[in-house]
Amino acid sequence: MQKNETYVLDLLHDAGLVTRPQIDTARSRSRLNGESNVVDLLIKDGVISEADVSRTLAGQAHMDWIDISMMVIPPAVIQQIRAEDARRFKVIPVAFGETGLIVAVGDPLDIDTVDSLSFLLQREIELVCTSPARIRDALIKYYGTADEAADVLEQKLGPDLDLGLELEQAAAVEGDETDAPIIRMVSMLLIEAHRVGASDIHLEPLDKKFRVRFRIDGVLQEMQAPPKRLQSAIISRLKIMTGSMSIAEKRLPQDGRIQVKIKRKPIDLRVSTIPTNHGESVVMRVLDKSSLVLGLPELGFFSDDQDTFERLIKLPDGILLVTGPTGSGKTTTLYACLNYINKPDRKIITVEEPIEYQMTGINQVQVNPEIGMTFPAALRSILRQAPNVIMIGEIRDLETANIATASSLTGHLVFSTLHTNDAPSAVARLIDIGVQPFLVASSIRAIMAQRLVRRLCTHCKEPGDLSDTELRALRIEPGQIREAQVMKPVGCDQCRKTGYKGRTGIFEIFVIDDEVRHMINQRSLTLLLRQRARELGMRTLREDGVRKVLGGLTSAEEVISITIGDVS
Repeated sequence: MQKNETYVLDLLHDAGLVTRPQIDTARSRSRLNGESNVVDLLIKDGVISEADVSRTLAGQAHMDWIDISMMVIPPAVIQQIRAEDARRFKVIPVAFGETGLIVAVGDPLDIDTVDSLSFLLQREIELVCTSPARIRDALIKYYGTADEAADVLEQKLGPDLDLGLELEQAAAVEGDETDAPIIRMVSMLLIEAHRVGASDIHLEPLDKKFRVRFRIDGVLQEMQAPPKRLQSAIISRLKIMTGSMSIAEKRLPQDGRIQVKIKRKPIDLRVSTIPTNHGESVVMRVLDKSSLVLGLPELGFFSDDQDTFERLIKLPDGILLVTGPTGSGKTTTLYACLNYINKPDRKIITVEEPIEYQMTGINQVQVNPEIGMTFPAALRSILRQAPNVIMIGEIRDLETANIATASSLTGHLVFSTLHTNDAPSAVARLIDIGVQPFLVASSIRAIMAQRLVRRLCTHCKEPGDLSDTELRALRIEPGQIREAQVMKPVGCDQCRKTGYKGRTGIFEIFVIDDEVRHMINQRSLTLLLRQRARELGMRTLREDGVRKVLGGLTSAEEVISITIGDVS
């Protein structure tokens, strides 16, 4: 940038980022100190930032400016440019474009470098601009060694990570100085997962690579993989961090838990390993205790459904069931319910396996089958604690179901979950477990099925239209479209080019009335129960999803894929 320094300084001045006196002062200092680059001196003094300079140059070159530090670049894209070429030209490939490879550069005025890179790759390239500092960090992140990655972590993220005294002591006992790069590389992996909002980390040993994938907003995304040779060391480090898993045992599945602090936030990771043909596969569930949404409006209810739900959770007794597959947000919904009714005049006790989030003012009991502390054993004991409200993590067997039913019939309000595809199916599921129909009919007050759909990114979504196929699939009438605000995903740096950021719920609330109780006693088919629920005004999961599509919260494609089995 030195050969264009006067031109660059004029641009910065015209943009209002620096004044003439500041430029003159910097020039005088550069001559006095023997420093040749005035722009670098202005950056060093904090007058301007590298990002300011690169944004200004990008605008002059009619080039988009992006923040690659906020992006997750797929390995397939990174592999388009060799490490030595990326370092030599100081560029980072970021995506596949319509006409070629999209490449980020730090200096858009360096035309010679751009031409040389295009000739080397023998393909068209589209340029975007970012700051040189972000280029340097990305080169180490995507092309660096374990030692280089550790150095970057120590310089930039060291204060953000606190593994806790006990874990550090365990590492000191079982590791040595040569393990330091691996320790910090694992720390970087955890920090990156937290930064992008991943709910799960998957480390999967394949034949020739060690694949790393993050589950972000419910979708697995492949990340830059560490070298295959580091596979065993990384897995061993994670086992050491749990303090309970054996690094010598690689033939049997193991489970453990890691507690860390990232940016002073307590993070729990539930670790599970299982042996595969190429080594141990590791999955870590990321539980950010500080990010739990505990307000009912944040769950995704529309006002009418929220009014219904608030009325139900204020009942003095009975069972309220939340159903859905694993990962559909059932536990979060139950915590939101407890938080809503958590008042000094109510005693609330939960029985969970495991306790995912700790809540103030609520007695939480951890299930531990190894010592006989099962769901039924815990429930029998907590009934003697005289609670008003009981939350059971999941109804899994007849004994748990019977105690939950008996509790609800003796004046307790019981919250629990069940694995069924829709709300009416929960009745058949309880009867299949062995609960008598008359107990099901008299104890259950309502059943709510739910799913999670990805929210459209608020930074880049734009108005769109629904195709004829989508209109037919969602059964949307032409009159509904005229008053709708249908939006479509686009993709930006904020959402990692996916078009989605965050998730919201879609719900199916089945309120039990006297006629439904009679039908349950008569062992009516689930189909008939569903018909009665529709007569009572129950919206299906897909119908609630349609409302969120028409409201511009999510896309038709997302709702169709999540509710593929809902055809009623």
